[in-house]
Amino acid sequence: MALDIKKFISRFVEEAREHIKRLGEGLDAMSRDSGDSENINAVFRSAHTIKGSSRMLKLSAITETAHKMEDVLGALRDGSLHYRPELGSLLYRGVDAIAVLVESLAKSGDGATLPPVNEALCASLAQVATGELSAAVTQSSSIDLASDGAQLTVKSTPPPLATPTLPAQAKLNTADTVRVRLAKLDELIKLMGEVVSSHATLRQRLHDIRVIERDASPESWEQHWVRLHHFGLTLRDDVQSQELLMDELHDKALIMRMLPLAMVFDSAGRVVRDLAHSVGKEVECVVSGAEIELDRQMIDKLSEPVIHLLRNAIDHGLETSAVRLAAGKSPQGRVILSARQDGGWVVIEVADDGGGVPVEAVREKALRKGFISADQATGLSDQEVVDLIFLPGFSTSAIITDISGRGVGMDVVKQSIVDDLQGEVTVETRLGVGTTFSLRLPLSLAVMRVLLVDVNGLPFGFTAQYVDELIRVPHEEMLTVVERNAVIIRNEFVPVVALADLLHAPKRLGKTTRSQAGTFDHGMLLVVVRVRNEKLALAVDDLLDERDMVIKPLPEHMCQLTMVSGMVITGRNELVSVLHAPALLELARQARGQASRTEAADHAGAQGTAYKILVVDDSLNTREIEKDVLEAWGYHVTLAEDGMDGLQQARAGTFDAILTDVEMPKMDGFTLTSMLRQEEEYRDTPIVIITSREKEEDKRRGIEVGADAYIVKGDFDQNSLVDTLRSLLG
Repeated sequence: MALDIKKFISRFVEEAREHIKRLGEGLDAMSRDSGDSENINAVFRSAHTIKGSSRMLKLSAITETAHKMEDVLGALRDGSLHYRPELGSLLYRGVDAIAVLVESLAKSGDGATLPPVNEALCASLAQVATGELSAAVTQSSSIDLASDGAQLTVKSTPPPLATPTLPAQAKLNTADTVRVRLAKLDELIKLMGEVVSSHATLRQRLHDIRVIERDASPESWEQHWVRLHHFGLTLRDDVQSQELLMDELHDKALIMRMLPLAMVFDSAGRVVRDLAHSVGKEVECVVSGAEIELDRQMIDKLSEPVIHLLRNAIDHGLETSAVRLAAGKSPQGRVILSARQDGGWVVIEVADDGGGVPVEAVREKALRKGFISADQATGLSDQEVVDLIFLPGFSTSAIITDISGRGVGMDVVKQSIVDDLQGEVTVETRLGVGTTFSLRLPLSLAVMRVLLVDVNGLPFGFTAQYVDELIRVPHEEMLTVVERNAVIIRNEFVPVVALADLLHAPKRLGKTTRSQAGTFDHGMLLVVVRVRNEKLALAVDDLLDERDMVIKPLPEHMCQLTMVSGMVITGRNELVSVLHAPALLELARQARGQASRTEAADHAGAQGTAYKILVVDDSLNTREIEKDVLEAWGYHVTLAEDGMDGLQQARAGTFDAILTDVEMPKMDGFTLTSMLRQEEEYRDTPIVIITSREKEEDKRRGIEVGADAYIVKGDFDQNSLVDTLRSLLG
């Protein structure tokens, strides 16, 4: 009986992909340590296995390429050939060629339609195996690996001064199939049987209630009530059991969909290498955290934003070897792609050790292109300027090429991560040191914990990963800062906004909440949402529910509603909008900025001199609130995120007054004040301590280290702060 080769194609493709991954990792390791014999043996075994498996399936093109690579690796193993970067480049091309053939085989499913072997590449590998390295490398410089879109087109390094081009089809690969252990499938099938049995029990309860309805009569009402009560208790237990089964079923099904980020990360090294090759830069790619797992739905959407960030790092971030050498750096740049788990989030970072984002160039380009006004340009902090790179159409490139200047890329990253994947994207940069882009993603979008609240009789939801806490605050604890409410939560100013005002939500006629009815008239009910280090307290009328719910995506015609991330359906079959916390914070920030500008206009002329103030606090919310207050009165404000940062900022500039918190990482406010008093420039500069510490010994400590004023946050009043500064500044 003839052997049906097609049955074995899919298995071969899966195994070949694993060996291609090992080949790439092994060559990366070989470029760092060419003397590691165990690594050379492992790479040799992978090439040998691909050769043997493909030969059994009559896949001659793959067999021939793997065979030639095996010969070269064998020569490296026995010491007749020594590793050189040119040899490594040729071996990488061999791996790419095998990967192209394997992906072509995966798409066609038929070895008969496999592209022919790359004769030029195989000839070069054969020459290398016999020791003719120079001739082989010269010949291979013009090799063009035909691609079906799954891999990169590799060309020779462009000559100096040539316009660099990145391959348009560069992408990270994800497989169409996954392996699931049989034991997991058995558990899932067994659990499905339990769910079916539970459903039969609920059908019996339906029959029971119909019997009760049929037997009901005025004469037997007491007996009828007892039966109804017993039925209610039984139904409650059945529903709880059903919920436990559904939760377990969901957890097991989700585990089966959870896949390692290696599906995306494994091809990153080759992508970076080829992108760098195309622009004539030396780049090392370091990958870590590939074992971290995400829902397959998330992984499928990660390729595009990650490839954009890799392109950005290579093209914009890393300098050429000559520039790096002139700056005292290694001629080889480094791109680090890493992942880690942080609570209910997965954090993916793309970092480079390049020149950093040129803040002033970004500010100038944004002003020239009309993205910001002249007044806004002078008032934006460095971090706010850096965030402008996410605006659609923004680019710092002076010329439009295949890879730069088109103003697309970073806005796509933000849209994919924030809108499609309900995550966050931030950027940290230091001029001359490098840039790090951080992507924070939930583990899954399928089922999420949702908090349901009532606002003017309308239900709204928040996904749990954004909810920091739920508190009730007495009205007398509210502070008014720049025409906005705020509350102090554990030594931190947190802005307070009524969710109804933020959403302009109308009142539902005939709907009265428990808080409106006076049941809970003990202050404001606040949902404190958190996006990284920024918090916002949203005043709501009532808490409705909190449980795991299926979040349904918005229909296509509603996808532009950035305030809503999805919909959930309640037990009453009611559609509820799930609000997107980052969009709410941005809306509140804009409203707060408008209020600050209005008050600043009202106070125009009240201050003759625009004093420069340094605000030091580890809480982003506190820094921003104090900044709003001071700018509303005409002060120029610089922010520092801890005591050490504050000391560095003070030494780098000149300030007329300094405001500092006490409890901060790296250096507390008392130490900062003491060290500033030792600086000649700040020996007489007004320093104001603003803290939640209200004990007398803390106040005495503040005086001892040299503070001019001590303000307790619990007694904070913006007018008092401004009056204190006026008095100290004369």
